[in-house]
Amino acid sequence: MSAFEFFFSFYGLLLGLSVAAVVGGFANVLHERHRIRFGWLTPLLALFIAVDIATFWAQAWIIFRAAPFNLALLVVGLVIAGVFYIAASITFPRVSPDGEERLDLDDHFWAHRRMVFACVMIANLIVAIVLSLLAMADDGFAQVASRPRLWVGLFVFVAFTATAAFAPSRRVTASALLLLVAFHGWNLWRAVETLVVAGGWSPPGPGA
Repeated sequence: MSAFEFFFSFYGLLLGLSVAAVVGGFANVLHERHRIRFGWLTPLLALFIAVDIATFWAQAWIIFRAAPFNLALLVVGLVIAGVFYIAASITFPRVSPDGEERLDLDDHFWAHRRMVFACVMIANLIVAIVLSLLAMADDGFAQVASRPRLWVGLFVFVAFTATAAFAPSRRVTASALLLLVAFHGWNLWRAVETLVVAGGWSPPGPGA
């Protein structure tokens, strides 16, 4: 087992719990949909959280692939994934199958949006700090960190996330959430284009 495989067995497990929290939360509210008003804010927030978790999975391959085994790296991974798990676990309300009260997902969004968006922003900033430290110590990471698009994207992401978390206006908050989802959609489209240009991938050969 390589150092990265050992690290990712821990880090990936924690990120996987965040995915399970989002998907499980959505499944729970679907089970009780007869007494839940859905709205569109919380489902859109869940989509944003899920895609952002996927980006962290990709970042782990880029940043930690060549990392040595080290306790400090495990703790960094614990903090990043732990903060994300907090955000994921409160994206949807806890729904008791024995309850009788009616729930409104839009009300839940407004009650918890500061915590969710703040956690997402903190996790992304920690990754940015790790990349900056690596760039100061390694020429390869310095080349990665020298791309203006990376920092422009981070600035846009943090600006929209902070706005969604702390803006006093509900209209501004909702607009920031839409822009964040659109931002992730744009990055996903760029990834699809890269995959198509590269020729996609071929099926395994007969001896595979």
